[in-house]
Order: sequence, then C-alpha cells, then structure tokens
Amino acid sequence: MADPPLLEATDVTVVHQGHVAVERVSLRIMPRSIHLVVGPNGAGKSSLIAALLGHTAFTGSVRCHFRGSGRVGFVPQSFPVDPTLPVTVVELLALSRQRLPVCLGVRRETRATVARLLERVGLAGLEDRRLGALSGGELRRVLLAGAMDPAPELLLLDEPGSGLDQGSVARLESTLRALRDEHGTAILMVSHDVAQVRRLADTVIWIDRTVRREGTPAELLGAMGELGASGDAAALFPFTEGG
Repeated sequence: MADPPLLEATDVTVVHQGHVAVERVSLRIMPRSIHLVVGPNGAGKSSLIAALLGHTAFTGSVRCHFRGSGRVGFVPQSFPVDPTLPVTVVELLALSRQRLPVCLGVRRETRATVARLLERVGLAGLEDRRLGALSGGELRRVLLAGAMDPAPELLLLDEPGSGLDQGSVARLESTLRALRDEHGTAILMVSHDVAQVRRLADTVIWIDRTVRREGTPAELLGAMGELGASGDAAALFPFTEGG
C-alpha cells in the first residue's frame, strides 16, 4: 500500500460573511515535494492556507500524517509591525531559541545561530535592526529564517516572493529546494510568477475558489499555451511572467 500524503485536505470549504471563499477543495501534499498554488486575486488562495493551518473556520477535513518531527512552518503574506516597537531581528528570532527571556539578553550561541540563519536568507548583519525599520521583503525573509529552523516537516508560504528583487527570489528558491532535498520538507506555496512555477514546482495547483487544474508545470503551462490562441489563457492562468 502506498504511503499516505503528509497533508490531505478533503472538500475544504470556507465561508466569510456569507461569501464562499473556498469551495470543496481537495488536495494531497506528499513529503519531499514543492507544490505551488496559483490563481487570480480573490480566488481563495490565502483563505485556503488559513484553513489548512486552522486559522479560520471551515467545513470538510484536513489530516496530517507526520512521519518525523511534526513541525509546521508558516510565512504569511503580510506581518504588520508597529514601527515604534523596540524589538530587533535577533530578539524576535531568539524568542524560540533560548529559555532566557530576551529582555534579559540574547545568549552568544543564540546570536551565532541567528546570524547563520540571516546569512542563508541574504540578511547578514541585520541582527540588531529594529523590525519596524525593515522593508516588507526583508521582514518576510526574517520570518522565513525563523520558519526554516529547525527544518519543518511541512512549510506553508503565502506569496513569500512578493516585493523581493531577483537575487532575493533566487535565494528563496534555493533555500526551499534545500529544505525539500536535504530534509524531506513538504512545501505548499502561493505564487503569481510563471517563471517561478517553471523553476521550482513539482506540482502546480490552479485555484479559483475551487481546484480548476492540477499537474506538473509542463502540463499546466502547456495547457496555457494551447488556450492562448483563443484568448482564454489570461482568464484561466491570470498569474504573470516574472524574472
């Protein structure tokens, strides 16, 4: 008998104030795989991620069949920060990496760990930068640094490449491949970048309130090309070509 998926969602439906945001979505996420979720704005992608994490009410079922640590990492699309908050990058990342309260200081070994994590996401030297002084892209990379260590068994990301330059996107993709290949992490990520779909995805899930298509990048992008002649491609695949 084949191994069960790491994450299995069946008929997941999310309703917000009488509006159906997600309708009967079913999907299976296997270990050591990268799944990219694509679709138009307002298609329910973020609502689906919230349901899978248990952050919003839904009907249907979500089951996890963990084989290892059971750790789940999450990088949200946005993370509002009060610009007057006197918390630094190293203090944020130290919260879950030492028992000593950060108000009493950050241990030397914790600071060294944080420095290594920030270097992996291209933010070396920003340990003492206040969170409120970071750009949106820098803050998402800080959250990624926190989410990938210890290596999660399941990682969910909601448009983590938004607002990043090409070098930062390349670094993000390299980090995700390493998590998949070296740690067996299963990754479910929302993206709007066709080029990223080609480079990164093992499986693509196209959602417009419900699952419209699912397959390899070649299968979905091939269908996109076939539909282009009829003018329907933009409606069915409304994400954009990136760098």
